[in-house]
Amino acid sequence: MKNHNITVIGLGYVGLPLAALFASKYPVIGFDINNTRVNELQSGVDNTLEVEKDLLQSVLKTSNNNEVGLYCSHQPEDIEKSNVYIITVPTPVDKNNRPMLTPLIKASETVGKVLKKGDIVVYESTVYPGATEEDCVPILEKFSGLIFNEDFSVGYSPERINPGDKNHTVEKILKVTSGSNPKAAKIIDGLYKNVITAGTHLAPSIKVAEAAKVIENSQRDINIAFVNELAKIFNLMDIDTGEVLEAAATKWNFLPFKPGLVGGHCIGVDPYYLAQKAQELGYHPEIILSGRRINDSMGEYVASEAIKQMIDNDIKIKNSKILVLGITFKENCPDVRNTKVIDVIHHLKTYRTNVTVVDPWASPEEVMHEYGVETTTNLPNEKFDAVILAVAHNQFLSLDMNTITNNNSVVYDVKSILEKGKAKRL
Repeated sequence: MKNHNITVIGLGYVGLPLAALFASKYPVIGFDINNTRVNELQSGVDNTLEVEKDLLQSVLKTSNNNEVGLYCSHQPEDIEKSNVYIITVPTPVDKNNRPMLTPLIKASETVGKVLKKGDIVVYESTVYPGATEEDCVPILEKFSGLIFNEDFSVGYSPERINPGDKNHTVEKILKVTSGSNPKAAKIIDGLYKNVITAGTHLAPSIKVAEAAKVIENSQRDINIAFVNELAKIFNLMDIDTGEVLEAAATKWNFLPFKPGLVGGHCIGVDPYYLAQKAQELGYHPEIILSGRRINDSMGEYVASEAIKQMIDNDIKIKNSKILVLGITFKENCPDVRNTKVIDVIHHLKTYRTNVTVVDPWASPEEVMHEYGVETTTNLPNEKFDAVILAVAHNQFLSLDMNTITNNNSVVYDVKSILEKGKAKRL
């Protein structure tokens, strides 16, 4: 296959940067079922802020043709002429933390309806090992009427996007690739190698590539769970966790993880995919699920610790005014998916407190739609009984706490970014 015509399915935090990158060298169709999102992008605006406006506008083209560039569409007929399909849709979990493959299945159905002989389908969404060939390929075969590895091939190249990170952009992150047969593997690896300046690593099989991805975030989750548990222990001992970690970090091989809220669409979700597959095979993963339980408990822990501090300061809890700074899942990023700050807010409200949430990055409409919580982008001109710094946005780093607190107010620093002695740290 010499002339690649690429379709990227899903234009979110992962798909759009990838589509824009490929569009610098190939004809690319960016497909998304969200018509509003498509129109926004086609006008040159990305509300996720993952692709700079100048870059997006430089690769956009106004029509679906064979010229190099990106054309965004929500019409399935626009992807019919492509010969490489890259699927980058979300893979969330449900309320019981069970993997939800519905977006992946629907995307596979969409591709299957236009799949032709010789085409290649590459999956980037995080899944458990085996999902590509066991769950997705049968859908492709069913809707295309074609035979896997005879008429079409598939591959898996896990996404490694870090939302909000302007240093480790997609082309600067080494890419793991794989294919369902040697020929497809070579083509897929070459395709990515042509745009990823950091290079590629060709895995020996799709399952290996799938497993590599799911353990990347599981490893981080477990390490953060460890320091979160340490924070709880050291708090009981009246020891500053940050000082302990700083001292321990003087050893060359100490891993510099910090305690905190673990949300987002990767670290807080991916371990459940591996755990689900393990349980299906009759193995109960103890460390993985233990880490998840610890990290999922941190929102309630932060809220209860802040309330205890208020009680120690003789602050009446009922009808007290609490300010929560930040609701996105990480700093300097508008992404509110699976944010654990919402757990803090919900638990604070169980004490019948009045909670104000300020986040200059988050869309109030999106937060209300996702969580039913009212937020604002601007700091109100009033003082609070407690302030919880939940997200380390740049706008909060120089904030004068004296302007929003009283003499006995509590300041709880979840991210440990405030000057020592100015706040209670996690």
